[in-house]
Amino acid sequence: MLTVLIIYCGVGAIAGFLAGLLGIGGGLVIVPMLIYVMGTQGVSTEVLMHMALGTSMASIMFTSVSSFMAHHRRGAVRWEVVRRIVIGIFTGTFLGSCFAAAMSTGFLKGFFCVFLYGVATQMLMNKKPKASRNLPGTLGMFGVGNVIGGVSSLVGIGGGTLSVPFMVWCNIPIHHAIGTSAAIGLPIAVAGTVGYIFNGMGHDFLPAYSIGYINLPALFGIACVSMLTAPLGVRLAHRLPVDKLKRVFALLLYGVGTKMLMGLM
Repeated sequence: MLTVLIIYCGVGAIAGFLAGLLGIGGGLVIVPMLIYVMGTQGVSTEVLMHMALGTSMASIMFTSVSSFMAHHRRGAVRWEVVRRIVIGIFTGTFLGSCFAAAMSTGFLKGFFCVFLYGVATQMLMNKKPKASRNLPGTLGMFGVGNVIGGVSSLVGIGGGTLSVPFMVWCNIPIHHAIGTSAAIGLPIAVAGTVGYIFNGMGHDFLPAYSIGYINLPALFGIACVSMLTAPLGVRLAHRLPVDKLKRVFALLLYGVGTKMLMGLM
């Protein structure tokens, strides 16, 4: 058990550092690494992807708090946006986790791979949406929240890769969009965690020390260490050519996505 916990701490260290350095959601790193580590630990393929997604979502509950508090102290969180979108976030994320629980590991892996390719392409091209309009009304924000929450729960992320471009498109300054996205990550993580616990309870193939689709040793190791290494990545980001690093990381994401796709064949 100690060896396994150390491995998960290593996953958290890498995920936190890269999240701070490159400004990406930790789930993009955590999910593939959990698939590999849990696979070597003998976790059944019946629940492997579900465990990786659920555990990644639960870890975001802890990292998002430290992140949005830091942004809040700098006045970068638009709380009125959070209030308008949070209901849609809750419903979309919970329903998305229920949908994910009903899907096979193969389908979820395929969906995750497509998402990886999309994120990698955006990072490689470094394209940013042009600010062209204001935030939609109440119904529109509810719909957007459902989409962001639903997709986030299917790929185990905090939603930043979707919510930041949406807010920039709606004329919110990039720093405020990033800070607000960090705050939105908490309700995504809470609703997703509840959904993955609820839908995974009593499953025959759950590994030891799990609550639903949340593996507690993995959650403990990732959450504790990622919160320590993320600030290190942030500091280093101010000294290194991050745009170039993002292009290198995009190529890595292409490689990870391709390897996962090949595993489905």
